[in-house]
Amino acid sequence: MTTKNLDAPVRIDGEAIDAACPNCGHAGMVNIYEMNGAPVHSVLLMESREEALSYPQGEIHLGYCNHCGFVGNMAFQPEVQEYTQKKYESTQAYSPTFNTFHRNLAQRLIDRYDLTGKTVLEIGCGQGEFLALLSQLGNVRGYGFDPAYDGRVPEAANDPNLTFIDDFYGEQYTDYHADFVCCKMTLEHIPDTANFVRTVRRSIGDRLDTTVFFQIPNGAYVLRDLAFWDIYYEHCTYFTPASLRYLFEDNGFEVLGMATEYDDQYLMIEARPSAAGANVNRAIHAELLAQTAADVRYFVDNVPVKQAYWRKILDDLQAGGKRAVIWGSGSKGVAFLTTLGVGDAIGYAVDINPNKHGTFMAGTGHEIVGPDFLIDYQPDLVIVMNPIYVDEIQRDLDRLGVDATLMAV
Repeated sequence: MTTKNLDAPVRIDGEAIDAACPNCGHAGMVNIYEMNGAPVHSVLLMESREEALSYPQGEIHLGYCNHCGFVGNMAFQPEVQEYTQKKYESTQAYSPTFNTFHRNLAQRLIDRYDLTGKTVLEIGCGQGEFLALLSQLGNVRGYGFDPAYDGRVPEAANDPNLTFIDDFYGEQYTDYHADFVCCKMTLEHIPDTANFVRTVRRSIGDRLDTTVFFQIPNGAYVLRDLAFWDIYYEHCTYFTPASLRYLFEDNGFEVLGMATEYDDQYLMIEARPSAAGANVNRAIHAELLAQTAADVRYFVDNVPVKQAYWRKILDDLQAGGKRAVIWGSGSKGVAFLTTLGVGDAIGYAVDINPNKHGTFMAGTGHEIVGPDFLIDYQPDLVIVMNPIYVDEIQRDLDRLGVDATLMAV
């Protein structure tokens, strides 16, 4: 491995942002991507087209840190976020593909860290589905924190091993202790990342055998796949291996391992508190940072081409009188439609989650329908918002007798 100087890394040039990096505290962030008119929420249930069209919008100005490799929305305003119990709907539990992954992950963590009969604390637990799996498979005791928790999942709400607090995890809850701290698909919603991880480290104190596990969207996947549909307002941070490893090592953790899963879409880190405090592995970070810089350059140079490619496809469809739908009404679908300014070229958004049927997409007002709607609608093209679900969706279309072309983003 070639060792590079961490204090003089490969740099990305661009318009300077007058803000310190929230991940490492260094100045010198540069602007790499902008999007205006982004709905400030993508997974709240919009009960009418009017509500969806008039929902508040914000700006996305992605900044890149040359020191640690962090990417984040420097125009993010946390006060506009609305994680309400009544309208927040982000579960993936209706997908067999996701459920298989989720169950396998739970069993793997139980086996690797001998969690049977131990205590787990989950930050950003959603409706408690993962804690319920850990309890079912490993008889764990669990504490779950999430402001949107409302007890709607019986397997979690009725489990005597589990306790849920419908609030954001923060300093006021650092007296809750556990053998294993889990945080899945939450860190990307937190703007002050270093302060948050320091809070987790303080809560652990001198219990150095505690393990932490974080799972987040893989920022490197977004950059390399030019996945502009994965850039939306709620996600104010985009972690690559460089910035994620730096964050944990700089805030008192020893990294046990990092990996990607779910077709490289998820980035995961496992760590334990370090008695030595902050200790960034400079050689490893320099190598990871060089790769991140290359990925950022590629994204900056090519994402306009990717957006033009999709605009042409949609324009040609509309000009030819073809019917098209997107499959997946979550954040990816909202970002795809709003970034491209899609109107009538897409007829509907399809989703297998019945709680979403009859509601509307934030920003564009497209109605969300169930798969059975396609029996009569018979689209010519189905654009799949996540390629990992292509086989699952094709089986649904075959079952319904829908002869449409599938095209994944």
